[in-house]
This record gives sequence, structure tokens and C-alpha cells, in this order.
Amino acid sequence: MKHTNFQSRLFSPLPDGYMEALAIGPNLEFSFAPDLEPGALQINPADGDTSITSRARFEELAHRDDVPGAIGVREVKYLITGVDTDSPQVYFLNTNVHKYHFFFARDVLGVGLSGREFNNVTYFTQDRQFLAGTIIAHDQFAQQGEGDGLYAMEFWPTDPVSFKFIALAYRLIREAVSFAAEKIAYHPSGFEQERIYTDAQSEFEAGGIRVILTDDIFKNLRYSPLNLGVGYGRLRIMDGANFSPPGITTVVLFKSLPNELSHVSGVLSETPQTPLSHVNLRAKQNNTPNAYMADAAKEPRIATLLDQLVRYEVKPDDIDISPTTKAEVDAFFENQRPSEEQTPVRNLAVTQIQSLDTIGHENLDAFGAKAANVAQLRKILPNGIVPSGFAVPFYFYNRFMSEAGLYAQIRTLRETPDFQNNEDVRDRGLKAFRKAIKRAPVPEDLKTALGQVQAIMETAYPIRCRSSTNNEDLEGFNGAGLYDSYTHRPDEGHLEKSIKQVWASLWNFRAYEEREFYRIDHFTTAMGVLLHRNFDNELANGVALTKNIYFPDFSGFYVNSQVGEALVTNPGPNAIAEELLIMRDAASSTQITYEKIRIRASSLVPAGETVLPTDKIDQLVTQMEIIQSHFKAVYGADNDPDFAMDIEFKLDADRQLIIKQARPWVD
Repeated sequence: MKHTNFQSRLFSPLPDGYMEALAIGPNLEFSFAPDLEPGALQINPADGDTSITSRARFEELAHRDDVPGAIGVREVKYLITGVDTDSPQVYFLNTNVHKYHFFFARDVLGVGLSGREFNNVTYFTQDRQFLAGTIIAHDQFAQQGEGDGLYAMEFWPTDPVSFKFIALAYRLIREAVSFAAEKIAYHPSGFEQERIYTDAQSEFEAGGIRVILTDDIFKNLRYSPLNLGVGYGRLRIMDGANFSPPGITTVVLFKSLPNELSHVSGVLSETPQTPLSHVNLRAKQNNTPNAYMADAAKEPRIATLLDQLVRYEVKPDDIDISPTTKAEVDAFFENQRPSEEQTPVRNLAVTQIQSLDTIGHENLDAFGAKAANVAQLRKILPNGIVPSGFAVPFYFYNRFMSEAGLYAQIRTLRETPDFQNNEDVRDRGLKAFRKAIKRAPVPEDLKTALGQVQAIMETAYPIRCRSSTNNEDLEGFNGAGLYDSYTHRPDEGHLEKSIKQVWASLWNFRAYEEREFYRIDHFTTAMGVLLHRNFDNELANGVALTKNIYFPDFSGFYVNSQVGEALVTNPGPNAIAEELLIMRDAASSTQITYEKIRIRASSLVPAGETVLPTDKIDQLVTQMEIIQSHFKAVYGADNDPDFAMDIEFKLDADRQLIIKQARPWVD
């Protein structure tokens, strides 16, 4: 879990002028010898406090921050001095003023230690003089019999804080944070801390220390914002796949997450999500408010507004939802849409199916970014990591659509008033059109070329046919989940069957609505197809970012993974993915090392087990380092600190890591 007392911050560069500002102040020596007069130092209330007696004072000292599962929660850092004496003292930092524990100790308390010296007696040692940690307010926590709200006392997740220090901190903080004493719990936020708790559980119980585990925090959160923002539209409840597709002016309350989603104005789900679900990727791309709320449909303020036009806002602590007017809805959407038509780049001069080994990123205008980037991955990653295969160019799709008269058919359909003005009619019309695509004949020379590739590929494995358009996997537009991919098995006949299914998905309702909103020309949008072996019986699958999304000042990676073929991007009901934060350990100066922090366990593995074994995490990290460095140059983003790649991977039946996709992260 992201945590703000990470020791490497002590050694990060200081802002210009910082040292000059410090030079005018005192640089006092300070020690914690037993013969010092006991008692807390008097500090300026603007710097912090030695007690917090009200929620109002907690909020004055708190900083808003993002932690996994909760955006914008309030946190207050604490520093306990003299933990090796009989007179320990807790201080609560004004976390808006003092970003680092060390600087508070030096500049407010007058501790005369260097950063490294302070670190050596604060973290990763049993000979501590200080304890540094954070109190995180989970205001949306609700556990039967425990009351509402939780104040989680935490240390850096990989720091093996022993029971005696935990007990000391718990006692001092409960005494000092008197207004919330019964809501304070120790949260072991990393593997090692969980092990220490398990080994000493009887001592924790005997000492009356309330402990809350990570999984219990997530299971008992009533509300979790995924993407902050405002949307306008008609509020509709949807459950499973048995509903007409929502349109752009719909705020959707999902009882369970869908496998596909058109462009909507807002999402509220009763099923927990992760940041890398397709629903949230789409929300980030489209600036759509998205949140999880337990039993949302039962909330009177929501239930009374069903099927009405609403203004919906996702905030860190709660949602705001209220009635609105059609005029306000129309004005909102007109302001959101681009003012100009957009024409995707489409190169029809490439007329042959190509091996992935003969193309690269530079060919995305002919094959689509998905196929071109997979080809590029094959150039930079070790053999066996990226599947071999072929790419079918846009030329094939365009000739097929033209010669079968399908462009003319969809143009006529689009001109009908009912199609333009009625979402249900539009959905039915697009379904019929997709069936027409699947029935239409493929030109004989194109069919022959597809058959030749099929003969090469189908000797050992089924063929995975993946969408690769000029309208997805792009910088600023990921198009996650818009189009469909299919597996072609030997008993299904000619490969054209599955190729036409992929081509038809260009006219999915959700894809059509997305292009319409962004004023993207439907007729220059083109579908290429990426072909590679299908992986049956995979052991795990996952999505990873080459970015530390919870602590962006420090390099690292964020990984979601799940067992078997239970998708991370489109999770089933009650299927929670394993979440890992892999952060560079800047305290290691001789080589690059990483700290691995499990944020949340998969709901589909036995307690105590993990989806990804350590060696595969290490292997994945190595590949992500290569991908991030290479694609920063490819996209001309060497000077962009926010650039990251979104990667899809799996472990196949032979436990081999396979990386099957890389696209720019859209945030």
C-alpha cells in the first residue's frame, strides 16, 4: 500500500533554495539521553501537535492522498521520539506543511542527525530511537458491531516493526487521539508485518490491540472512488447482460460489472473495481466519474432519482447526486465533445499480410497500434516472451467492406431518423449490420491469403484473432473494450469466419457511440487483425503499469493479476484481483532493487497464497523496465515524467511469462 513515510524520500532532491532557507534557522543538536527532562517539546500548532482531541483538529493536520482502494483519503503522519527510553512522546505532523518525517524531526524538534543517521535509528532495526508512521482515516469503513469509520495506524509496509514497538505506538496514539480512540486499529500493511502479527497474535489479543487486515479494510469499505469528476444524464440501474445498452447521456448504476461498456456519463457500481478494470480505464479516458458504493440502489437519495435526469459527482468522501434539467444535460455534453471532426490515419497502400517480425511501431497506420506494438515488443524482449504471429492490414477490411456493398448499407442506415434519435433502434440496427458483415463473402484473393496464413499457424495451436484498429491503443485514447477478439479453432473451418467477426466488432454499439461522441469519422476508422497462437489453460493473467500510480514521485510498477482465465479487465462478480505495488528501493545505492507490496489478495486463491510467484514478478519487472525505457523513446516522451505503458500479460500452462500487449497509459 502506498505510504508516505517511505525512507528513500529522505534522500530525494530538495527544492531550489531549500538549503538557503534552512541556513537562517538554528541547527540544534538533540539526543534522547535518559537524563533529559521528560515531556513533550512545545511546538507551534502550525507545525503539528502532541494530541488530537477533535475531528476538526485531525482535518487541520491531515493531507489528502490516494491509497489503493481509496482516493483522496485524509492522512496524518506521526513521529514517536524516545522509543528507547522511559519517556516516549508522540508528535502529529501538520502533514500539509511537513512532507517528511525527517525534516519535521530536524526542523521542528531540533534533532541533530543527518538523514541517513535518522533513517538508521527509525526504520528496519530493533534498536530504534524513533517510530515513524501514518494514521489513515477510512471514513467509509463500516464493520458490524464496530461502528462507522476507521483510523488505521500504519508503518512502512516492508518495515518489520516488532510487537513491542507496535504496542507502544498503539497505546500512545489511542491516548493522544482521544476523540477516535475506539476507532483506531493497527493495520499490518505488508507481508512481513502480517507474518509478525500472525506469529504474535496471542500477544496482540492479550494486549488489547485492535488489528485490521488489508482484506478486511477492503471488504468493509462502503464507498470507494475510482475516478473523480462530474457527469450529467439519466440514472439507470443495470444488472448483468440483460439490459439494452446505455447511451452517452446515461449515468449507470451497475449491480455487477459488465463485460462491455459503451460511453456513458457516469458509473456507480455495487461491485468493487480495480484501477485497471476496463470500466475504469474507459472512465479515465473519457473523464467519466466512477465509484463503488455498497448497496447503492438501496440508498434513498439514489433510489428516488432512478430514471430521472441527474447531476452526478464523485468526490473523495462521497457522491453528490441531484435532479437536473435536459437543458443542463445538453449543455454539458456539447461542452465535452470535440468541436471538430476527427479523421483517423489509415494507410491502405500495404496490401499483404505481414509477419510480426517484418513490421514495427512505425507501421501502426497500416495495421493498428495493437499489432504494431506487439511487433515492436518482439524486437526488444527476449525470445519466448512475446508471441510470434501475423498482422492483417486495414486494406483487407476496406476492400471487403467496399466490394460487399457494406459501406453503402451502413450509410443508408445512419441517415434514418430513428437510427439517429433512438438508442434502442440504433443498437438493433447495428446488430443486424454486424450479421450482414459476417454473412458477406470475402474477395477470393483475400480469402486465399488468409487461408495460407491459417495453414502456417494452425499446425499446433488455435489462432487468436485480435482487433487492431486505428482508433484504439493510442496516446490519449486507449479504446479499452470497444472491440472484440475471437479464438479460431481447427474445427471452425476457414479463418475468414473469425476474421469477419473481428471486422464486425468495429460496429459494436459501444464503439459506434464512442466514435460518434468524439466526432470520429466512422468510414476512415479501419480494422486490422493481430494473429498469434491462443493460450489455453493459462495459469494467470494480468495487467501492469510501468508507473507507480499511488506514489508517482518514485519509480515503480503497479500490477493486477488473477488466476487462470478470470479476467482482471472484466472481472466476474465477487472476483477481486491481486494488487501489487512494486517500488524502487532508493536506499540501495549499489544496484536497483525493489520493494514488493501486496495491496490486496486475490479472492480466488486460498488465504495466504498469491497469484504471481516471486520469480515471475521479478521477471515481469525486468521486462517492464525495458518496455518503459524503449517506448518513452518511441513516443518521444523522454522528458515526460508522467509517461507510462499499460501492459497485458499472462502465465501460460507451462508457467512461461507472455506479454501480449503494450499501449500508452491514459490518465
